[in-house]
Amino acid sequence: MDTPVTTFSEGPEDPFAVGSSASAVLDDRGAVVGWSARAEALLGYPAEEALGRPAAAFLVDPRDRSVVMDAVATCVRGEGWFGVVPVRHRDGRRVDVGCRVRAVDRDGGHREWFLVGAPADEVVQWETDRSVLDGLFGRSPIGLSVHAPDLTILRVNRAIAKFSGMPVDQHRGLRTSDFLIERDTDTVEGQLREVLDTGRSSVFAEQPCVLRRDPGRELVVSVSAFRLHDPAGRVLGVTQTVEDVTDRHRARRRLALLNEASASIGTTLDIAGTARELAQVAVPDLADRVCVDLLEPVARGEEPLKDMVGPLRRAAVRTVPPDVAELMHPVGHTMDVPPGTVQARCLAERKPVLDAGPGGPAASLSMEPEDTRDLLGPDTHSLLVVPLVARGLVLGLLSLWRSRRLEPFEEDDVTLAEEFASRAAVCIDNARRYTQQHQAALTLQHSLLPHTVPRHPAVDVAHLYLPADAAAGVGGDWFDVIPLSGLRVALVVGDVVGHGIHAAATMGRLRAAVHTLANLDLTPDEVLSHLDDLVDRLAAEQEPTDDLSRQVVGATCLYAVYDPVSRGCAIARAGHPPPALVTPDGRVRLLDLPAGPPLGLGGLPYESAELELAEGSVLALYTDGLVQAGDRGTDERDVDERVADLCTALTGPGPDRALEETCGAVREALLYDHPTDDVALLVARTRVLAEEKVATWELPAEATAAARARTLTASRLTEWGLEELHFTTELIVSELVTNAFRYGGGPITLRLIRDRHLICEVSDTSSTSPHLRRARSTDEGGRGLFLVAQLTERWGTRYTREGKTIWTEQALPAVRPERSRPL
Repeated sequence: MDTPVTTFSEGPEDPFAVGSSASAVLDDRGAVVGWSARAEALLGYPAEEALGRPAAAFLVDPRDRSVVMDAVATCVRGEGWFGVVPVRHRDGRRVDVGCRVRAVDRDGGHREWFLVGAPADEVVQWETDRSVLDGLFGRSPIGLSVHAPDLTILRVNRAIAKFSGMPVDQHRGLRTSDFLIERDTDTVEGQLREVLDTGRSSVFAEQPCVLRRDPGRELVVSVSAFRLHDPAGRVLGVTQTVEDVTDRHRARRRLALLNEASASIGTTLDIAGTARELAQVAVPDLADRVCVDLLEPVARGEEPLKDMVGPLRRAAVRTVPPDVAELMHPVGHTMDVPPGTVQARCLAERKPVLDAGPGGPAASLSMEPEDTRDLLGPDTHSLLVVPLVARGLVLGLLSLWRSRRLEPFEEDDVTLAEEFASRAAVCIDNARRYTQQHQAALTLQHSLLPHTVPRHPAVDVAHLYLPADAAAGVGGDWFDVIPLSGLRVALVVGDVVGHGIHAAATMGRLRAAVHTLANLDLTPDEVLSHLDDLVDRLAAEQEPTDDLSRQVVGATCLYAVYDPVSRGCAIARAGHPPPALVTPDGRVRLLDLPAGPPLGLGGLPYESAELELAEGSVLALYTDGLVQAGDRGTDERDVDERVADLCTALTGPGPDRALEETCGAVREALLYDHPTDDVALLVARTRVLAEEKVATWELPAEATAAARARTLTASRLTEWGLEELHFTTELIVSELVTNAFRYGGGPITLRLIRDRHLICEVSDTSSTSPHLRRARSTDEGGRGLFLVAQLTERWGTRYTREGKTIWTEQALPAVRPERSRPL
């Protein structure tokens, strides 16, 4: 701002100066013997009327004679007297006169009294101005210095003298550089020159200040300056006020650091991230070097033992300048705590330890590498170690060093570091406990997912599974490839609503249920109907809780069954994204399937879609985490874009691209940022069983059907070179066809399939289920299925819309394994 013209002199004009004051002389009897023209102008009495008149006659009230007597008594003692005397003007009005009285001894031993007076208001203003000026230079706690245009010092007050450590009268002619280090001198003089050149005052500019007489201590001062002018406007110099605001500045800085710590520490549930945030807040405002070291169990996300004193694992390190960090143990390094170090003492006492003695901090660097202690130690003058304590347990240490900063740590710094450590410890403990639970949920989730996908003659498969990030929590996505009878295969993907260990556990129960239902050879829509009932029961079984994240309210699922003999594929979905189909010629599309409601709504029907797949078709099943837009949001436009990206990634350079490469292309195209939800992708390329490996016959429902079946079976086994299986297979076929004739209805279908097993299937139009029982010795029947079970590895029943199929599997002679119990 522009400064008005300010005059400068040795002080305000003295109203008692000889040239401007009224004067009178009294003899020793109190009569006026001298009267100046100024006195006449002030009181209106000419000299001829005043001379010889008693001084008391000029008073307004005779009772004020005591004032005169006091003045006389004071002067008799050899002291001057000053006061305000009310006197009467010649015209009768009252005039308050500021008066000074001093005794004057004349020759001959008689005494006179010399009076000097001026209007009282002028005297009071002068006294006030003089007191202010005296106060500024004599008693003010704020420093004041007056500089000539060349910035040499003209005058300073006592507060400046305390700064400099020199008497006031020795400052004249000196410069700022005689008291401050060069860095601060340049700042101060630059500010003064700007005020001199522009006339704009500077107000409350805070700046560091290091005195030459005390180079180990840095002050913070608030400086204001304004330009001086004489009455003619000529620049006389610049005046500067200096106030020590070190304590206020540090308190404000500590408050700002606390606010920053509140906002910056604990933004994630990540132990290492929280440790880094703690180090970033502390450097450089509190310390020059900071290390955060956690007890080994804490770094792993485990509960530390009580009174544990090591080992420590470095979680974060931050230094000024940054390259100093290379001299210290890196992040991830594990170290013991040597006895006798400050760190060992802090762990043992569980309270902050401040080591600011000469040579102490350098010796306390023993936890750092041996060959770097000399590099770290010489400039280090202060070390503060604070324990990280939460829930009564010590989690680790916060170590802070100062070397570049001149002042050592103070008690206020210890309090601030404790606040940092306390907040960080709670956040680290929360992150540790979350990590522990997350790892448990992740372990459960991985244990419930298939570790390997079995090879199957119906399809070639590859899969991609990525768990959600730690912030989102473990989800309930799963996938499965389940072998079915007749070389068919079930392809499954599902997603449980919610996250956490409960979602993972529910996923495991649903996956087990899918396996059970798949072994019953139910159609896809029937499987989903049973799963819907299961999810509904699981939701009803849960205990009421306020934690909504633990309430698993539903799931989605897609279930597909592919038959490599007929090339037919039956698919049903329950609120799940539709699969993508890539035809052998490279065209890709999303299958238009009935959506179906999510699992858990209860009572709503599901519908299967039937389609025929060409050999070499690629079917991609996925969960919604793949096409949700992650950090960019999940609006419809983003999902459509990501579905388009998925379709593009599924179409490779050719039909022979490995499915693992397809999964990699999908991951690169869609998962460039870490998913916020679990991602499951199952990619299957269809195969078709060669016609020469399948034999199918229609048999009439009559008594000769069993004999006809045995003849056809023997002939085909001979063609396949499986003469060794003639007897057992004919017996199996005969028993199954006979049962179909007796208890079934309509035509009977016999089908043989040769792959890694010999599969026999007998179908009829009846839905009656056969039962295995142990016949008594007196029973005439009931042993057929028992024999079938003993002669085969597996057997079972599946139902179709036309009836049922009884199937068996026998190991081929070259790969016959040990017989297992029948299903």
